[in-house]
Amino acid sequence: MARRIIDISSSLRAGIASDPPGLEPRIEYLAHAATAAGVCQYFPGLKPADLPDGEGWAIEMVQMTTHSGTHLDAPWHYASTMDGGRRAITIDEVPLDWCFQPGVKLDFRHLADGHVVTAAEVEAELARIGHELRPLDIVVVNTSAGARYGKPDYVSKGCGMGREATLYLTSRGVRVTGTDAWSWDAPFVHTAKTYAATGDASLIWEGHKAGREIGYCHIEKLNNLEALPASGFMVACFPVKVEAASAGWTRAVAIIED
Repeated sequence: MARRIIDISSSLRAGIASDPPGLEPRIEYLAHAATAAGVCQYFPGLKPADLPDGEGWAIEMVQMTTHSGTHLDAPWHYASTMDGGRRAITIDEVPLDWCFQPGVKLDFRHLADGHVVTAAEVEAELARIGHELRPLDIVVVNTSAGARYGKPDYVSKGCGMGREATLYLTSRGVRVTGTDAWSWDAPFVHTAKTYAATGDASLIWEGHKAGREIGYCHIEKLNNLEALPASGFMVACFPVKVEAASAGWTRAVAIIED
């Protein structure tokens, strides 16, 4: 049996539109020649010329949030409580069983930017692909944002998952979801217009806030979801173990056994 591993993570890059202004990662690349003197300080008497080709090591200095690049959000990110009042778990407390499970892809690329997906739309898409949800299925959402990663309009692209759509999934035992958009919810620029028109604050971050009722995680800034079938694959998305944090970076992959 052949195994295919499909990379569904976005590269962590500086200088692109991957986040709202002020939240983009910064990466300083230090090449071998630039670090030779630094290597020598650990070995008294050593000079850069003594090193092979006068080279030290290549390293990178990174400044970013735990929500930079492809990452897994913990329930603690959404609120201080989950499951109706229990303390929300942080990323180092997320059960690893949640992070390696069968995957299901919902294709919502046709939906307009800012559209808030409903439970009925999730149900209809599951019927279209012929999949019945099982507890711990990892549900990933392919939006129009995925193809725009790094482009100026990325943060404002794609549909978002509303409260009722999120609870439709989590009430059936789903504990990890994902999206190729910047956020699980609709882009803020669109939600802001709805809030201005209605004054209804419950519409702000409603998909995230559904975690107060049923705790769950989601992956944001996935990529290459177009390469996946609707089902029949596994998803691995183990997060980096950042103590007491609201998220952890992940090299999310899909695994297909042919």
